[in-house]
Amino acid sequence: MDEWVLWLIASGLFAAGELASGDLFLLMLAGGALGGVGVALLGGSVALQLVAFVVVAALLVAVVRPLAARHLTERTPEQLDGVAALVGRTARVTREIDGHGGRIRVGADEWTARSQYGGERFPVGATVRIMQVDGATAVVGDALELE
Repeated sequence: MDEWVLWLIASGLFAAGELASGDLFLLMLAGGALGGVGVALLGGSVALQLVAFVVVAALLVAVVRPLAARHLTERTPEQLDGVAALVGRTARVTREIDGHGGRIRVGADEWTARSQYGGERFPVGATVRIMQVDGATAVVGDALELE
């Protein structure tokens, strides 16, 4: 079996291991193994392939991994994602809302909803504000009400 194929298999195994670990270290080793593939394809000796693996992996771990990890974990309070991005937005009622249920449209999405206070009712066409999200249900209040 050609040496480059072994390096390619090693790279794939490192990448598969990364899926399990998620810490970006094995992914950098996969990149180093691709450096070994390149040297093997150019006809370099096994020693040179190992050097390429170590150098490329070390550079990726030292330079790329911290940048990638920071990019994946760092966010400002303004960068809300998921359902947190819905809180505070207004929505249009598509099926009357009371304390037990109803439906709203937020942009192009339709959500189940219920009123924040049991006695509140919102008719079809009313504008409401999403106060919180409880599972897959938006808890809504009067559009003028601030949380």
